[in-house]
Amino acid sequence: MEPWARCWLEDQRKAGEKCLEIKVRGACHYVYRSTSEYDKKIKKGRKVSVYIGRLDKDYGFIPKGEKPKTNVIPVPHSVTDYGNSMILHNMMGELKPFLMKNFPEYWEELYAMSIVRVNGYVPLKRIKDTWEDLYNLEGIKPNLNPSNLSKVLREVGCDRFGQNELFNHLKNADTQLVYDLSSCFSRSMNILQAEKGYNKDCIQVPQINFALLCGLDSEMPTMIKSVPGSVKDIKTLYKTIEELDISDKILLLDRGFFSENILNCLEENHIKFVLPTKRNSHYYDTRIHLNEEFIYHDRLIKCGKRKLGNRFLYLYEDLDLRLEEQKTIFRKREEGKISDEEYSLKQNRAGKFLIISNYDIGKKEMYELYKKRDSIEKLFDAYKTTLDADKLYLHDDESVYGHVFVAFLSLYAYCKLLKAIKKAEINDKVSPIDILLKFRKVKSINFGEKSIITEVPKKVRELDKTLKFNIFPTKNGS
Repeated sequence: MEPWARCWLEDQRKAGEKCLEIKVRGACHYVYRSTSEYDKKIKKGRKVSVYIGRLDKDYGFIPKGEKPKTNVIPVPHSVTDYGNSMILHNMMGELKPFLMKNFPEYWEELYAMSIVRVNGYVPLKRIKDTWEDLYNLEGIKPNLNPSNLSKVLREVGCDRFGQNELFNHLKNADTQLVYDLSSCFSRSMNILQAEKGYNKDCIQVPQINFALLCGLDSEMPTMIKSVPGSVKDIKTLYKTIEELDISDKILLLDRGFFSENILNCLEENHIKFVLPTKRNSHYYDTRIHLNEEFIYHDRLIKCGKRKLGNRFLYLYEDLDLRLEEQKTIFRKREEGKISDEEYSLKQNRAGKFLIISNYDIGKKEMYELYKKRDSIEKLFDAYKTTLDADKLYLHDDESVYGHVFVAFLSLYAYCKLLKAIKKAEINDKVSPIDILLKFRKVKSINFGEKSIITEVPKKVRELDKTLKFNIFPTKNGS
């Protein structure tokens, strides 16, 4: 008799059941009620055993003539997304200590909102439901009531000091930073920052400008801030320099920031800069010999360099681009859109690209350094997708600051996942959203006292191994 059957028998006897006996045949345990009665023929007592049922290790006692109730299974208390949740928590892991330190009252709400929105825009009224669908790795209990979230966003938006603590930490990861500006339109009368200003679409609607600072090597966002829509690009840079110490960094800017005042300001703050000049700049009149050439993305680039005081001029000529621009310029003259004088000047500068910098490096290295900034523009596109969708909730300046910060946190987690995909060299096959959707197939089923992880599909396990996340228990391996 196996120990589990003996325990059952002892429990029955303690409960007052008498005359029970277990007979073992092979692996089966049968239960009998055994008594004795007097036999007149043999003139003595004789044992009488009556079969009453059998014992099963999983189902216990099964009465004679009945079948085990195999259809009774534990009812799960909850089913949550395990795979994608583990990824999201991992991506936010670095930021969590700073949120806890600088926003002790609201860090749980900030953390939850940021994670929920990495996968796409979620309105405030659905944040709670979406959060509850995710496996709660941290075991936190944020108050995700929409009215409370609105309050949190306003309070966090006012705390610029807490935000700058995080930004100052993130900027230490890079020596080369890219600064750019974009805008979001809003008609809310309560947002003082929403003012008419210049935008590439030439739309005369009140707008809010956003300055984004990104690390060039890490391709990670470093800082975000909103400024009034009427403030010009150049003035936003002055304010950013005041708030963040970037004296030991190399700052890459777009030609929209070019001005002598900006150059002087950067030099006064001991900041190395890389700034393309405008096409009508007098710096193009400086004689620079194009005495070297190299191939960049199958295009032949001629280049030259000249020192000008404490600065350096880097001149490049893209021969393919030059031919295209010369054709366009010729058509404009034929159509009478430009004068002969303008035609001569534009033809001379066609295909040329001039960078001014106080950073002394090789000509090819400078060209490649500046071209890297193209990838940063994609981060702005991802950022604006979430922020544009939040227009309905931008009721005042404080809310704007809060939404901007949360969108930044989500962008950071998104970029960290994108960075892992690039490191695994599978970015040509999957995107961060693809990864989250695939990993979402793995669920966590909670039964109260214990929980289990569902089977991990083969392709998901292979992706987990390739990305080196190692988030699934080995025992579930196939």
